[in-house]
Amino acid sequence: MDARTAQALVRFGLGRRGGDPLPPDPTAWLLDQIRQPDPTRLDDPPTAAQGLLALREDRATKPPPGESRSRALFKTQSAAQLANAVTTPAPFRERLVWFWTNHFTVSVKRGQCAAVAAAFIEEAIRPHVTARFGDMLLAVMRHPAMLLYLDNATSVGPDSPAGQKTHRGLNENLARECMELHTVSPLAGYSQTDVTSFAKILTGWSIDLKADSPGFRYRPFAHEPGGHIVLQHQFPPDEAGGVAALAFLANHPATHRFLATKLVRHFVADDPPPAAVRTIEAVLRDTKGDLGAASAALVKLDAAWLPGTKLRTPMEYVVASVRALNSPPDQIPNLTGILAGLGQPLWGAPAPNGWPDRAADWSGPEAVLRRVDWASGFAGRIGNRDVVEIAGDTLGPLLRPETQEAIRRAGSRRDATTLLLTSPEFQRR
Repeated sequence: MDARTAQALVRFGLGRRGGDPLPPDPTAWLLDQIRQPDPTRLDDPPTAAQGLLALREDRATKPPPGESRSRALFKTQSAAQLANAVTTPAPFRERLVWFWTNHFTVSVKRGQCAAVAAAFIEEAIRPHVTARFGDMLLAVMRHPAMLLYLDNATSVGPDSPAGQKTHRGLNENLARECMELHTVSPLAGYSQTDVTSFAKILTGWSIDLKADSPGFRYRPFAHEPGGHIVLQHQFPPDEAGGVAALAFLANHPATHRFLATKLVRHFVADDPPPAAVRTIEAVLRDTKGDLGAASAALVKLDAAWLPGTKLRTPMEYVVASVRALNSPPDQIPNLTGILAGLGQPLWGAPAPNGWPDRAADWSGPEAVLRRVDWASGFAGRIGNRDVVEIAGDTLGPLLRPETQEAIRRAGSRRDATTLLLTSPEFQRR
């Protein structure tokens, strides 16, 4: 394995899985993953309607938390998503799915989101990771998971018929987070007035939980009447105004700059090189937000092929470890519990800004000790395999001579595996 192949597997992927064949051309291998159909689509993907039916039943029957249909769906669907990550032959594409899922965080800390979190990924994120950002944004903002998480399902225009009748009011959560975290960011210099106007535009974007197939529903009687101005642009009333406002925000120059910075921070360095950011920003601008083109441009950045300084998050670390030992995911009990124990519960970010993407946020003493403890236990699955060979297959030239020698001198295969999984070069990507 040469250095560029190793970088492709680690920097852009999820780590080599066992002795899988190495790509003869690592750049072409990465580009093919974003040009070809997604091979990890589930045969029976979860749907928002399925999750909302479970949520409706739970609200009617009020079961104990551990016995709810929503929790059962979450348990099954989260296991399937993690199995995807462990077994996918297109790990770069899967990394992009994770990146955009975190960018558009929906957290199961809001319990009502547990039944629709996996459907959110399969319906709003995965189909759009190589499409246009505006298409993904619209799918996200219409999805029941996001409407529930950020309370827009119950947002009512004060001067709408529903507002006049019920005296329920405006909820600005979705509008604020869409502008601050999903699109233009504070770089655009928007005001509180802009947020309030955007929230009025989004009134009526709700959920029909009583339908035979529940899902998104626009409720005109809850929509704040009249046109509204956001960032000095006038938008028409009704649902069309929301669609137009999202298209405007998706292609705003500040959005291109914000997204470029996040992509480069994730795939290149904690402190994004300005030249790399400008390159990705220009691609997004010139292609009107083509995420496939932006992903291809990331692969072609010289800075992306420098030695890794990014620290794997707990989720990346666990998946890479399971892939390295080629362990069948269905034979590892409670992968979601493992992630929670390492400080990154699946789809459980504490706030709408998602999980952090800098090494300093994951490298505290307690966090490192948790990894060592888990690695020591997981290393017991090594069996009779040659750990030196696994280390070479996994890291290739990224494996330092000191680590290789320590593995050779280890007192047992388990100790040797623990040394591999806790080594600096395995921890980083």
